[in-house]
Amino acid sequence: MRLLDDPLEWSAFSRPDARRANFWESNLLIEGMHCAACALTLEDALLRVPGVVTAEVSAGSHRARVVWSSDAVRPSDWMRAVQTAGYRAVPANDAFTRERRKSEARKALWRLMVAGLCMMQVMMYAYPAYIAAPGDLTAEMEQLLRWASWVLTLPVILFSCGPFFGSAWRDVLQRRVSMDLPVALGMLITFAVSTAGTFDPHGIFGREVYFDSLTMFVFFLLSGRWLELRLRDRTAGALEVLMNRLPDSVARLRQDGTYERVPVRRLLPADVIRILPGETFPADGVLLQGDTLVDEALLTGESRPVARGVGGLVIAGSHNLSTVVQVRVERTGEQTRFAEIVALMESASTTKPRLARLADRIAKPFLMGVLLAAGLACAFWWGRDPGRALMVAVAVLVVTCPCALSLATPAAMLAVAGTLARRGVLVRRLEALEAMAAVDTVMFDKTGTLTRDAMVLGSTQVRDGVPAAQALAMAAALAQYSLHPVSRALVAAAGRIGTFPLWTADTVNEVAGRGVAGRAWCGNATLTATATELRLGSADFCGLERSRSRKDALQTFLSDERGWLATFELHEDVRADARDTVAALQREGIAVHLLSGDSVQAAARVAAQVGILEFQGGCAPQDKLAFLRGAQQSGHKVAVVGDGLNDGPVLAGAHVSFAFGQAVPLAQAQADFVVLGDQLDAVVRTLRLARRTLRVVRQNLWWAAIYNAVCVPLAVAGWLPAWLAGLGMGLSSLLVVLNALRLSNNAKPLKKM
Repeated sequence: MRLLDDPLEWSAFSRPDARRANFWESNLLIEGMHCAACALTLEDALLRVPGVVTAEVSAGSHRARVVWSSDAVRPSDWMRAVQTAGYRAVPANDAFTRERRKSEARKALWRLMVAGLCMMQVMMYAYPAYIAAPGDLTAEMEQLLRWASWVLTLPVILFSCGPFFGSAWRDVLQRRVSMDLPVALGMLITFAVSTAGTFDPHGIFGREVYFDSLTMFVFFLLSGRWLELRLRDRTAGALEVLMNRLPDSVARLRQDGTYERVPVRRLLPADVIRILPGETFPADGVLLQGDTLVDEALLTGESRPVARGVGGLVIAGSHNLSTVVQVRVERTGEQTRFAEIVALMESASTTKPRLARLADRIAKPFLMGVLLAAGLACAFWWGRDPGRALMVAVAVLVVTCPCALSLATPAAMLAVAGTLARRGVLVRRLEALEAMAAVDTVMFDKTGTLTRDAMVLGSTQVRDGVPAAQALAMAAALAQYSLHPVSRALVAAAGRIGTFPLWTADTVNEVAGRGVAGRAWCGNATLTATATELRLGSADFCGLERSRSRKDALQTFLSDERGWLATFELHEDVRADARDTVAALQREGIAVHLLSGDSVQAAARVAAQVGILEFQGGCAPQDKLAFLRGAQQSGHKVAVVGDGLNDGPVLAGAHVSFAFGQAVPLAQAQADFVVLGDQLDAVVRTLRLARRTLRVVRQNLWWAAIYNAVCVPLAVAGWLPAWLAGLGMGLSSLLVVLNALRLSNNAKPLKKM
């Protein structure tokens, strides 16, 4: 543990706090947790350590986020606090985490199998007592069957019940209560009463033994926990797959041309590494050798492999699919896009939605109420039958354990967060899913959101006698020497219609902000007097009158020695799925608005193309914020969709916000959801999933409430045996998790208009 106090090791499990100097944010996996009460206990233990300013522990993901001051505390101090509380903390990216999880699952399965085998044998010995008529069983035979049941119950108590007793004893020593305490008390009481009846068949507890109920109860409880463990791993699996995607080591090129295997943490910019097919790129870089296909699905939302050749960019966390490649490292560690994505994922996996915090607050008082109710039920029945009184108390202890209540919200939220992550949408705050379900208004930015950064060619006007295709080819001959967005749009348009290679240009000069000029000729002939002097750009640059320019459209002009030759009108490239997305939102009952900083005419044009009726142009960031606040004051729940470049205030002020655009530093985004790809319909998918999630959470909470309302009176009345109480508790928790797992199914596709 002291090794973690070395500042050189902090980057392996922590990152500096972007807002405060000398503060660090660490993400951990917590082993030994079972319930919401465990999460609250850990948060209290961490916050009592001087220098720890924030501690969030999620009962659903078993992850913790700790913000601490390096001036006041060291990692070993707050990790020791976790250990003292009876749990174990390991770095979230620990290489052996997966192996420990497998070991935990194997032990859980062994405990379940031992409990199941012993339960079947005990039931065989208990069966004669249930069907025998008076006088069929002699006292010696009945006592022999009890002794055999007692012996077979010992492995269940000593091995299968070990985690429950260990957790309960830890709670007693720490003077706290968790969900394992009433369960362990129920097991211990049942075994003690049955043991007393076995050793002293004529005593007050000798009338009946409950080894069959005890082993059946333990088997059902362990079955539920084992299935919960498997399902929890599945729901949180997408998060962990992404977070632990990088390899531990990589082959780095030496100066002598050979390769050495080095830890990924030791990579530096300008290092050259070799990546084999099937391996993961450990850093952002540029391909130096090889052409390959790259799987970036979990990082960009692009479902199909993308081709990368020499000079192509590759990102950390993506998979090399085809051939051996050589990569020059550009960015490592926290500077990579992968690290920014992981930071967002870790933040989301430890946040607690409002409903989850409510369940956490209820859990501890509820457990105290459980213990009190069990004591009162026992006192009520004691005068009639002490053995029956203790078993009624056991049934109350077991049936009221609020596992389902504590799992209701986090299980659903983590399931949908994993589903969205697989589709290229990162959830920064789980609370945003609750807010998204209530949204009735969506406000879109235009540039970079509804439209792409690129432009497309619209209409073309030409001089009499000049074909439009020829004018476009002449313009493209000049435009290929420029990186201006207008020039790129003209080159792309010429390439699409196949006229681009027909004209050639040289001696091309570009005047920044005005246009390009040069000599061009048709075909592959050498330059002769037939070459034409061309200018491409603004009206002034081409020597034309301003009257030819329309103020409400983006135009560029082409001229030759005779003057005006062509006018090219360009539009912003509206995303292909923008219209379907807007239509789908409107079908969901959402009011859609467009607010743009561009001109009113440009905003109107895009709004008409995508089907938005309410739009505003010429909006400064303050105007967008004023519109947002006005809508909120009118009672609307507003989601804002922007590119994150200049929409910071409105993204931060919205009930829910989406950030598009891969060029934006993700760690600095104000958005609740970050869309890694360029699919605008991610907004609709998120809306539908959020609404389904809230329905599932409400179903889970209602189920937990109805279950307790029905079963508690039955247990107090003595009509619910302990084994059935255990079955009910296990099934209620399992039902909650299975219901949440439905959110991992595919969302509905968008309907075409």
